[in-house]
Amino acid sequence: MPPHRRPDLDPELLHFYAEHFPDHTIVVCCFDNAEARRAKPLLLRYQPLDPGRLTVPALDSHTGKAPDLDAAVPVDHWVLFSTDEGPADWGAPVTYSRGMRHSLREFLPAAVIGPHYGDGQALPNGDCTISHADLLDGDPDRIERQRPVRR
Repeated sequence: MPPHRRPDLDPELLHFYAEHFPDHTIVVCCFDNAEARRAKPLLLRYQPLDPGRLTVPALDSHTGKAPDLDAAVPVDHWVLFSTDEGPADWGAPVTYSRGMRHSLREFLPAAVIGPHYGDGQALPNGDCTISHADLLDGDPDRIERQRPVRR
């Protein structure tokens, strides 16, 4: 990674994640806003620690410090969930461009559910989570914001 993209990670931030998420892997997204037009979407696929609940990391902190768990944060993103166990008519179908590599396509979902959060909306700081049963029911209103607990 080029030096201008390597962040100086604040020890307070690393301590926060070690304390609140000791069994998790963290991802640090490094980008240069000057190259925003060439940005690519981020896709994470993982086996959840709790197979009965899927969680999308969404803690917000743009200061480089530990996230403020008591804050309401302005959001502007889609949160999409999928499952390989849904019935044929489950969720909103996703279409992909014909030019997509087959090796990439096999990792992408055929259908998703999830809302767009944005337009100046502020939500409690936290991750987005849904039980697998609610996901199978296809009800995006069951997505909740969840704050981490200290371990």
